[in-house]
Amino acid sequence: MAKTTSPRKPRATRAVAVPRLPKPIQAVVDAARDKKATGIVVLDLRKSGAFTDFFVICSAGNPRQVQAIADSVEDSLKSQKQRPSLVEGYARAEWVLLDYFDFVVHVFSKHARDFYGLDRLWGNATRTEFPDQP
Repeated sequence: MAKTTSPRKPRATRAVAVPRLPKPIQAVVDAARDKKATGIVVLDLRKSGAFTDFFVICSAGNPRQVQAIADSVEDSLKSQKQRPSLVEGYARAEWVLLDYFDFVVHVFSKHARDFYGLDRLWGNATRTEFPDQP
């Protein structure tokens, strides 16, 4: 006698609450995601006494992607009339730093991110992680 099973109803998934980010920070996240950045993390440093309010950290698979992500971030923020006060590391494309005073964007190669461990240095910061897109 064959055993029959009734189809299971899919479980309802609960939405994970993402903190509301300032508009420029959300624009950085969206621009990085648009270029397939991985490991996107926003560190809220406002309560830590740091020199800036936010770090946005992400990774790329190769030097061309590092530059493409940095370019996408800059282009996105230009539309909001924001330009970085400093851009470092673009030519080498291992770690590009875009300093916007109130926030700093770090675009790493996977190797450089593991080596420098910037994520771990700010352990007291509020951390918002964005899942990688398929």
